[in-house]
Amino acid sequence: MHLDEHTLTNHQVTVCLAGGAVLGPFNATWSKDRGGDARELVKEYDAFLQGQKQKRFKFFLNDTHTNTVHTLILNFEQITGICDHVFLLNK
Repeated sequence: MHLDEHTLTNHQVTVCLAGGAVLGPFNATWSKDRGGDARELVKEYDAFLQGQKQKRFKFFLNDTHTNTVHTLILNFEQITGICDHVFLLNK
């Protein structure tokens, strides 16, 4: 399925921490036109798992449905996994 670059995707992001704690799920909306770090968080964490040094610690997850922003400040060394559940919307 091909999606237009401006199509919104609704994410539900859950962060699993060392020791078993869980943060989230956080609702976040992302598109090329609208900010938010839902995809960037996953990309950065994936790069960290592949041996790159963590570059960012603060991520903003914009939820346009409730007009809220979740600010996550994360140390990837304390994270065991990130689940990014994506709901695709058609425009």
